[in-house]
Amino acid sequence: MTEYNLWNIFPRMPKKVTIGDITIRDGFQHEEKFISTAAKKYYLDELIFAGCRNIEVTNLGNPFIMPQFQDAEELLTHLRSDRFKKRCERKGVNYDDICLTCITIREGAVDRAIELKEKGIGPDRLLMMVSTEEEHHFANSGTTLPEYWREAERCIKKCNDAGMKMCGTVSTIWGSPIGGATELKDAVEFTKRWLEIGAHDVEHADHDGSASAPEVYRYFSMILDQIPNMDLHIAHFHETKRMASASILACLQAGITHFEATLGGLGGQPANFLDDCPVKGTGEYYYKDPRYVGLMCLEDLLVQIDEMGIEHGYDVDRVLKLGQQMEKTIGRRLRSEAVINGPTEKDGHPQFARPGLRQRKEKQGEAPGQKVPESWGETAVLPDHLHP
Repeated sequence: MTEYNLWNIFPRMPKKVTIGDITIRDGFQHEEKFISTAAKKYYLDELIFAGCRNIEVTNLGNPFIMPQFQDAEELLTHLRSDRFKKRCERKGVNYDDICLTCITIREGAVDRAIELKEKGIGPDRLLMMVSTEEEHHFANSGTTLPEYWREAERCIKKCNDAGMKMCGTVSTIWGSPIGGATELKDAVEFTKRWLEIGAHDVEHADHDGSASAPEVYRYFSMILDQIPNMDLHIAHFHETKRMASASILACLQAGITHFEATLGGLGGQPANFLDDCPVKGTGEYYYKDPRYVGLMCLEDLLVQIDEMGIEHGYDVDRVLKLGQQMEKTIGRRLRSEAVINGPTEKDGHPQFARPGLRQRKEKQGEAPGQKVPESWGETAVLPDHLHP
């Protein structure tokens, strides 16, 4: 007999997951207009109140390169304020459960994070990034891979000494927009390198949107075979092919429990234009059509996870409302389908029913709920030649 229970077929598939939000940092970094500091504070607050406990706040790199994050210190000050902590208390949120992450691609940003920590407003966790494909890595960081690994090792020691955690990102796992195809085994080795030099966890990133579900399952199976601690691994998918939901399912089947997403699927390569002025960013965009840029939608991911019966800790309706508001903030239709159609309605949409069904059944002498003629058997009987 066929096994119908997914958890029996895929015994590693979790019953509970952690979903981090990275809208305010990764989501906004690709926007070519400055998102107001007030709006950033609003979405940070509301995402936390909706159930997010792992949230990316900002980028601590040079604001000359990415001026979207010129308000980094103000956002951290807001989240560390007594006023915000009291709001959390009133809403039943344990402030100590919240992990604030800042991106610190280079050592100067790590040093800035340490200074902010000493001022009492620093993040809990930092993030640095390597790509397995060196041209992509050089475009993002301006260093060779060996040069960056030495820098990352120094930075991890610095941030750990300052009481912060470091996440090491591995990018171009399934492909690079510059160098093309990559080898999964290189990403497995880079994951081990991060952990070898003291990273707290590893973000496995499909920044190119190249992943396919079979290769995602293969990769994370390789990872968990060698590094089975689920808490060490975070899955991060982009939507250049609109296939991230299939990749999420493949992750779950492999056993991954930690994910990241953005409201509306916002995000992508750092913007090279802001308001009316060209800015440095990371250079020319890899994709000329903005429809092919962005991450997995938080709204759609939550609906997918929720309808699988997997615990996630979010108020889904509240997040869908935030997704609708985000479309007004950004000023365009975003990529989430769930904000339009919502989750599957178990009670249906009776307002669309055609009038007269009850009367028609009465006229035909049918009982309410009767679905086949009364003279038929209780269950269907297949013809002999169709039996398995």
